[in-house]
Amino acid sequence: MKKLVLFLTLLALIVCAVFSVGIYFYLAGPVGGNRNVTFEIEEGSTFTSITQKLKEKNLIKNELGYKIMLKIKGVSTLKSGIYTLNSNMSTLKIIENLSKNPTHKVVSITFKEGRNMRYIVSNITKNMDITEQEIYQKLKDTEYLKQLIGKYWFLTEAILDGNIYYSLEGYLYPDTYEFVSHAKIENVFEKMLDNTAKKLAPYKEMMKQSSYTIHQMITLASMVELEAMTESDRKGVAGVFYNRLQANMSLGSDVTTYYAAKVDMGERDLYKSEINDYNAYNTRNANMAGKLPVGPICNPSITSIVSAISPTSSSFYYFVADKNKKVYFTRNNKEHNQIINQLKKEGLWFTY
Repeated sequence: MKKLVLFLTLLALIVCAVFSVGIYFYLAGPVGGNRNVTFEIEEGSTFTSITQKLKEKNLIKNELGYKIMLKIKGVSTLKSGIYTLNSNMSTLKIIENLSKNPTHKVVSITFKEGRNMRYIVSNITKNMDITEQEIYQKLKDTEYLKQLIGKYWFLTEAILDGNIYYSLEGYLYPDTYEFVSHAKIENVFEKMLDNTAKKLAPYKEMMKQSSYTIHQMITLASMVELEAMTESDRKGVAGVFYNRLQANMSLGSDVTTYYAAKVDMGERDLYKSEINDYNAYNTRNANMAGKLPVGPICNPSITSIVSAISPTSSSFYYFVADKNKKVYFTRNNKEHNQIINQLKKEGLWFTY
């Protein structure tokens, strides 16, 4: 009887062992199909999110099995980046590949609000395998720009104006993006434009129904971005600009004059010739009365864009900001000058 019990126990252990080995090889085995799959581990990804993504892309048979294999291999970290995997790889082979350096490096680039195209170009070239020449050539590629106009509802023929410095200025939404380091400039532009499309989607109908064109609103938004800090001030500044346009007054905005001269604010003072220059961007010139700049002068935030879409209605035609960025609104030139004199007396007048 004891021998029978011992035999049955051994048999049960053998069956369990065979079953366990079978389960192990099943879980560790490849999904099959011989598919090459580009797999990205994003910065900040967790083991759980990576496991779910592997299952979604049909690269592993079972999430629990994959986690067990990770424990067996003693893997504690996986590097972010782009990997090339194959569905014929075993689970252990996939883990081995993900433990090595990625096939392609992923770079994260932050583009700040209110910065112009020269800043964007500099950020791209510092972090990616793209040259300034490639970027500027693409910005002048009419056929490429026409393709973008056909793809994105907010891009119009206005960006093809020969007086515009950089065709996509104002339309590349400022945000943090991840790119493959060897990506082409087209990939960069279109990822940023896709983000712009998402940001503008809730306001699409309002923009299309406005008496101003989309290009004009984005242009005005770019000015508002640089003239004011808070949401209420931005709406007020937008209202002043619209009042001046309707009264056929020049906008007299210093930020446009700096952009016209291709000088960044705070870089240096402008020369008198630059201030007086008749340029399609310089709204301080009398010949620009009742006109917006030919195009945006920076890439504005959604707050500034909304301010341009829905400005504050008022009787103000002037505004000025003190050194603390507080904005003062006035109805006429006399009141405007009084505010300036008061700010100078109080030591609140802004100087570079």
